[in-house]
Amino acid sequence: MREIVLDTETTGLDPASGHRIVEIGCVELINCIPTGKVWHCHLNPERDMPQQAYEVHGLSVEFLSTKPRFQERADDLIGFIEGAMLVMHNAAFDFAFLNAELERLARPLIRWDRVVDTLALARRRHPGSPCSLDALCKRYGVDLSEREKHSALLDCRLLASVYVELVGGHQARLEFAANGASAALLTTIASGARARPIALAPRLTPEERLAHEAFVASLGDDALWRPVLFALAG
Repeated sequence: MREIVLDTETTGLDPASGHRIVEIGCVELINCIPTGKVWHCHLNPERDMPQQAYEVHGLSVEFLSTKPRFQERADDLIGFIEGAMLVMHNAAFDFAFLNAELERLARPLIRWDRVVDTLALARRRHPGSPCSLDALCKRYGVDLSEREKHSALLDCRLLASVYVELVGGHQARLEFAANGASAALLTTIASGARARPIALAPRLTPEERLAHEAFVASLGDDALWRPVLFALAG
């Protein structure tokens, strides 16, 4: 299954108030395993950068003024995420911003049934516990040392590691590997099994056989081993 872990950075909290996306990061997963394929860009929001937003991600108007606008990268982004489920943390936020940008261009909107919200997954799995990305990274032992400020691509990489833990991906892969190895072993045994043309010589010595017969005889005529002994003797 192909999934895209996606994250955005923005100029604010509400696209309906005119806030825009300034960074998009995507990391491709196949069956919960990162493939190494990523998609990333900074975007010119064509507006000012509120101080509060700048303190979160550190992206200034001066830096972003030379970057492409969303409309210039939209086709490339749509092509990268096409056909994949989108994995996002607090998905309603990124979902609203992406669709606001697509709506400005009169492009088809992203459907909610394509979205996996890791915040909702975490709250179901760890009710009553902190479920921010930082908190989940600490819970699962994901290295946060590079996360001085929010960065869409870095956050995608962190979220990909958290997502695997949330859905039990590591355990699932271990079970798949174990089952695959067992199946291969059983297939090898079954395909290689055949009747021996000559039976193996018995390893029981005549003395050991006589001693066993004497022991069974000492148990009496009703001993359960007597029929077995006679069958072997025959």
